Amino acid sequence: MTQAELKRRAPQNKEVLSEYNALEPEFSLYREMLKARKEAGLSQADVAARMGTKAPAVTRLESSLTTGKHSPSVETLRKYAEAVGCRLEIHLVPERA
Repeated sequence: MTQAELKRRAPQNKEVLSEYNALEPEFSLYREMLKARKEAGLSQADVAARMGTKAPAVTRLESSLTTGKHSPSVETLRKYAEAVGCRLEIHLVPERA
């Protein structure tokens, strides 16, 4: 099976689709972080310097959101946001009935 076939067929499995949907908040945050960094014209090394850390830490931070292996702290997310010229906002959104 090719990767393209897998990507097409996997969502047809209810369990796979459920797990995929459960990851949406992490992927959404990941996309926002990358967009903010790119719009600021910064590399991971630039962001790391502004955060007072090293580039591999920023790489791990960004990739952790796509792997689920680590949940960054609010403080780390705040530092990242400030490094790319943003502020961190966290919202709770009521579930639809």
